[in-house]
Amino acid sequence: MTFYERLMNLDRRWVYLVVGIAVIIPALYPFVVPVYVTPETKAIYDFVESLKPGDILFLAIDYDPQAMAETHPMAQSIMRQCFSKNVKLIISALSQNGPGMAEQLISEQAKEFNKKSGIDYCYLGYKPYPGIVILLMGQNFRIPFPADYYGVPLDSLPMMRGVRNYDNVKAVIDISATSGTDYWILYANGRYNVKLAIGVTGVMTANYYPYYQSGQIFGLMGGLKGASEYETLSKQGDRAIKMMSIQTTAHIVIILFIVVGNIGYFMSRKKKKQ
Repeated sequence: MTFYERLMNLDRRWVYLVVGIAVIIPALYPFVVPVYVTPETKAIYDFVESLKPGDILFLAIDYDPQAMAETHPMAQSIMRQCFSKNVKLIISALSQNGPGMAEQLISEQAKEFNKKSGIDYCYLGYKPYPGIVILLMGQNFRIPFPADYYGVPLDSLPMMRGVRNYDNVKAVIDISATSGTDYWILYANGRYNVKLAIGVTGVMTANYYPYYQSGQIFGLMGGLKGASEYETLSKQGDRAIKMMSIQTTAHIVIILFIVVGNIGYFMSRKKKKQ
């Protein structure tokens, strides 16, 4: 077997091993990756930064724990930015396995900024069938959520007095790893003309650029890169920024394997022709 044929038949376990090493090394010895901030991420930051104390923002946390690496830093940075500016938050978690994870994040940030449930934020929690829930909230938050995540009736929460539906919030920012983003675009923006921005995983990002270009969403964060951009702007957290060195190294190694594999393929093909 020639060298090029061996390249073509390389055991995938070697690939996994090299990628694993490429992930471990920057985790132990991190380095700084320059972060270029895109206009679509800056649009979200600028909007949140323009909010005044007492304004209400709706933050939708629509991802499960397996997507935390990319999406959690987005939600954390936005939440910290709002709390630091005394902007109030209404928060939902419409992904089935996400409410507990979201509640942990909310509790951590609320404790740090000394924010109180029902006064500074309202955590609605989870209800099934996100499309229906989003439509119903356009009429009244109390239809799908008569009480918050902790069982307290919405009407007894000070910050929810006079707050009926999307008309009473400045915008919705959906952080998602699910098809729930489509429901927010179709029903919240399409049906109720809600001002909407989204943050999604890297593999989802390309699907939503048409909505950004058409103006249906005013901002878009894509994957760990988008999260690191938002952290750079807001100065609220550095989790994604630190992980960029790991992602960059892993991507370089994968690209090298692709290049080597293609070289092996074309050289072995040339040899067969000869």
